[in-house]
Formats: sequence, C-alpha cells, structure tokens
Amino acid sequence: MKEFTYKICDDLGIHARPAGLAVKKASEFSSEITMYKDDKKADLKRIFAVMGLSVKKGDTVRITVEGKDEDEALSALESFFRNNL
Repeated sequence: MKEFTYKICDDLGIHARPAGLAVKKASEFSSEITMYKDDKKADLKRIFAVMGLSVKKGDTVRITVEGKDEDEALSALESFFRNNL
C-alpha cells in the first residue's frame, strides 16, 4: 500500500467538477483508492462518496492506493491533486 497527503489549495475545495475529475482519474486504475478526511473515508472511484467528505480549502486529505498498479496510480493522483486542487 502506498499513500500521500495533500492540503487542498482550491478556493472552492473539492466541489462537483474537481470531484468528477478525481473520480475519472482514479477509475483509470485497478487499485483500490481511498481518500480520508479526518475520521471519514471515501472510495475515490465514487463521486457521491467523495462529495460526502465535504472537503474545503485548507483541509488535508490522505490518499491510499493498494493494488497491482499502485505505483502508477499514486504518481498520477499526486500529480492530479497538485495541478487541480
């Protein structure tokens, strides 16, 4: 299992558009990908789960990736978060 943390910089946090893009990116991989905020967690491949975390600007999230393509998925998701959130 691999993981990274990221502090959200987007003024609007993770709202519908970036949540949809994150789900689309996560769905490119077969690994299990989970996003954690405080004591909540969400499957990053399910938009309603991601939206349910209510991630705002300044919140820190933790992303875990576990599976056969975890290295590739982790790299792609870290890049996605840096460039979009």
